[in-house]
Amino acid sequence: MPSVSRRKFLLTAGIAFTTLALAEDGVIREPNHPELVRLQMPLRRLPSAFDGFTIAQISDFHYDPVFSATPIHRAIEIVNRVRPDLVVLTGDFVTIPIYAANDDPKAAKAAEPCAKLLSGLHSRIGSIAVLGNHDVASDAAFVTGALEHHGIQVLCNRSFPIEQDGMRLWLCGLDSMARVPNLEHALDAVPNTEPAILLVHEPDFADEASGRPVDLQLSGHSHGGQIWLPGIGAPWLPLHARKYPRGRYDVRGLPVYTNIGLGTIRLPVRLNCTPEVTLITLRSQQANRSGQRRIYTTSDSG
Repeated sequence: MPSVSRRKFLLTAGIAFTTLALAEDGVIREPNHPELVRLQMPLRRLPSAFDGFTIAQISDFHYDPVFSATPIHRAIEIVNRVRPDLVVLTGDFVTIPIYAANDDPKAAKAAEPCAKLLSGLHSRIGSIAVLGNHDVASDAAFVTGALEHHGIQVLCNRSFPIEQDGMRLWLCGLDSMARVPNLEHALDAVPNTEPAILLVHEPDFADEASGRPVDLQLSGHSHGGQIWLPGIGAPWLPLHARKYPRGRYDVRGLPVYTNIGLGTIRLPVRLNCTPEVTLITLRSQQANRSGQRRIYTTSDSG
């Protein structure tokens, strides 16, 4: 009998130790240590002038001084270390509390300290953002104002061109699917012959964007589920992020990348779902065919 009791004790202790280790990893270590994910993204219509152009994407900040300030700080350090040409921020700067039955304008106040933090991002061109469902459910005008006050341009159903050596690349930013994303309006200014990168918070919008003159979609929203179980996936995913919840997809010819974000909601936990900074290097098939490669330098980044 003593040996049976000892086995039970060791089993119980092992389970307890494993549980504590997972809890420490999922609550303390993993949510606070974003990783850098590097991608090479060939685009068929990308002009040779933009071959090698780099975009850093970060998303889903859900600013909170206790739970998300640390990963945001560390993500900014990563971005500034790699010095991209452009930074894109794909929404959810604030959080609607789970106890809020409807919209909660008070939640928008977190946009000010979040935007102030994000003003520390450095890139050659600057930072461009779209709003997420939490932002528009709080106070979209306040969140937009806070971001733009700190030098971050917000696109809502409109487009912005980047020019290089007489060639253009367009950024099209949409409203959240929680309101009215209008891709047709955003593309109005974009010539059919010029490439466009779509920024939209919810990744499942790709079903609507595919087949349109869009060359790449960058999204967030899902948090990757926050918990990702081997062989199972995420136990829970939000609406509009259930088809394309994390990583890279090809949606009927449209390249899509879903960033799994920095912050958390409901519980401050991540497991097998490390927060990320995505560094995307655009590659021009035109440049590859001609043997040209443009090397960008960002020593003049501000």
